[in-house]
Amino acid sequence: MSKTTPIYVAVVDDDENLCRSLSRLLRAGGIQPISYASAEAFLADTKHSQFDCLVLDIQLGGMSGIELAQRLLAEGGHTPFIYITAHDDAETRAEAEAAGCTAYFRKSDPGAAVLDAIRRAAA
Repeated sequence: MSKTTPIYVAVVDDDENLCRSLSRLLRAGGIQPISYASAEAFLADTKHSQFDCLVLDIQLGGMSGIELAQRLLAEGGHTPFIYITAHDDAETRAEAEAAGCTAYFRKSDPGAAVLDAIRRAAA
Protein backbone atom coordinates (compact mmCIF):
# COMPACT_ATOMS: atom_id res chain seq x y z
CA MET A 1 0.00 0.00 0.00
CA SER A 2 1.74 3.15 -1.15
CA LYS A 3 -0.71 5.99 -1.13
CA THR A 4 1.38 9.10 -1.70
CA THR A 5 -1.17 11.60 -0.43
CA PRO A 6 -2.13 11.61 3.24
CA ILE A 7 -5.22 9.72 4.33
CA TYR A 8 -7.77 12.07 5.89
CA VAL A 9 -10.22 10.63 8.39
CA ALA A 10 -13.12 12.33 10.15
CA VAL A 11 -13.69 11.04 13.67
CA VAL A 12 -17.23 11.87 14.85
CA ASP A 13 -17.61 10.99 18.52
CA ASP A 14 -18.92 12.87 21.55
CA ASP A 15 -16.43 11.07 23.82
CA GLU A 16 -13.57 13.57 24.06
CA ASN A 17 -11.14 10.99 25.47
CA LEU A 18 -11.82 8.55 22.64
CA CYS A 19 -11.38 11.31 20.03
CA ARG A 20 -8.07 12.28 21.57
CA SER A 21 -6.69 8.74 21.86
CA LEU A 22 -7.96 7.65 18.42
CA SER A 23 -6.54 10.81 16.84
CA ARG A 24 -3.19 10.10 18.48
CA LEU A 25 -3.25 6.52 17.17
CA LEU A 26 -4.14 7.67 13.65
CA ARG A 27 -1.40 10.32 13.57
CA ALA A 28 1.13 7.71 14.76
CA GLY A 29 -0.06 5.55 11.85
CA GLY A 30 0.48 8.34 9.33
CA ILE A 31 -3.21 9.23 9.01
CA GLN A 32 -4.55 12.78 9.37
CA PRO A 33 -7.59 12.83 11.70
CA ILE A 34 -10.06 15.66 12.13
CA SER A 35 -12.37 15.25 15.13
CA TYR A 36 -15.96 16.37 15.54
CA ALA A 37 -17.98 16.21 18.77
CA SER A 38 -21.28 15.68 16.91
CA ALA A 39 -22.81 14.81 13.56
CA GLU A 40 -24.08 18.37 13.37
CA ALA A 41 -20.55 19.77 13.84
CA PHE A 42 -19.32 17.49 11.06
CA LEU A 43 -22.09 18.64 8.71
CA ALA A 44 -21.43 22.31 9.55
CA ASP A 45 -17.72 22.08 8.63
CA THR A 46 -17.42 23.48 5.13
CA LYS A 47 -13.59 23.58 5.13
CA HIS A 48 -13.06 19.79 5.17
CA SER A 49 -15.48 18.33 2.70
CA GLN A 50 -13.30 15.49 1.42
CA PHE A 51 -12.37 12.55 3.63
CA ASP A 52 -10.99 9.12 2.75
CA CYS A 53 -12.93 7.48 5.59
CA LEU A 54 -15.34 8.39 8.38
CA VAL A 55 -15.22 6.87 11.87
CA LEU A 56 -18.66 7.38 13.41
CA ASP A 57 -19.85 6.79 16.94
CA ILE A 58 -23.31 5.25 16.77
CA GLN A 59 -24.80 7.01 19.79
CA LEU A 60 -24.27 10.75 19.66
CA GLY A 61 -26.09 13.52 21.50
CA GLY A 62 -28.17 14.68 18.53
CA MET A 63 -28.18 12.92 15.19
CA SER A 64 -26.79 9.39 15.55
CA GLY A 65 -23.86 8.07 13.56
CA ILE A 66 -26.23 5.79 11.65
CA GLU A 67 -28.50 8.72 10.78
CA LEU A 68 -25.46 10.73 9.65
CA ALA A 69 -24.28 7.91 7.38
CA GLN A 70 -27.78 7.47 5.95
CA ARG A 71 -28.00 11.19 5.24
CA LEU A 72 -24.61 11.28 3.53
CA LEU A 73 -25.51 8.26 1.40
CA ALA A 74 -28.88 9.80 0.48
CA GLU A 75 -27.01 12.92 -0.67
CA GLY A 76 -24.85 10.79 -2.96
CA GLY A 77 -21.83 10.39 -0.69
CA HIS A 78 -19.41 7.55 -1.36
CA THR A 79 -16.97 7.93 1.53
CA PRO A 80 -16.56 4.62 3.38
CA PHE A 81 -17.53 4.69 7.04
CA ILE A 82 -16.68 2.65 10.09
CA TYR A 83 -18.82 2.53 13.22
CA ILE A 84 -17.42 2.46 16.71
CA THR A 85 -19.66 2.11 19.73
CA ALA A 86 -19.74 1.49 23.45
CA HIS A 87 -23.28 0.11 23.18
CA ASP A 88 -22.92 -3.10 21.21
CA ASP A 89 -25.98 -5.29 20.85
CA ALA A 90 -27.40 -7.43 18.05
CA GLU A 91 -30.04 -4.88 17.01
CA THR A 92 -27.55 -2.00 16.82
CA ARG A 93 -25.05 -4.13 14.90
CA ALA A 94 -27.76 -5.20 12.42
CA GLU A 95 -28.85 -1.58 11.90
CA ALA A 96 -25.22 -0.51 11.37
CA GLU A 97 -24.58 -3.28 8.86
CA ALA A 98 -27.82 -2.46 7.03
CA ALA A 99 -26.58 1.14 6.71
CA GLY A 100 -23.58 -0.18 4.76
CA CYS A 101 -20.64 0.25 7.10
CA THR A 102 -17.20 -0.99 6.07
CA ALA A 103 -16.44 -2.17 9.62
CA TYR A 104 -17.98 -2.18 13.08
CA PHE A 105 -16.03 -1.98 16.34
CA ARG A 106 -16.65 -1.74 20.04
CA LYS A 107 -14.73 1.05 21.74
CA SER A 108 -12.86 -1.63 23.69
CA ASP A 109 -11.55 -3.33 20.51
CA PRO A 110 -7.81 -3.06 19.77
CA GLY A 111 -6.70 0.18 18.11
CA ALA A 112 -4.57 -1.76 15.63
CA ALA A 113 -7.69 -3.47 14.26
CA VAL A 114 -9.42 -0.10 13.82
CA LEU A 115 -6.31 1.33 12.13
CA ASP A 116 -6.15 -1.63 9.72
CA ALA A 117 -9.84 -1.24 8.86
CA ILE A 118 -9.35 2.47 8.16
CA ARG A 119 -6.39 1.76 5.88
CA ARG A 120 -8.38 -0.88 3.97
CA ALA A 121 -11.41 1.41 3.63
CA ALA A 122 -9.31 4.33 2.39
CA ALA A 123 -7.31 2.27 -0.12
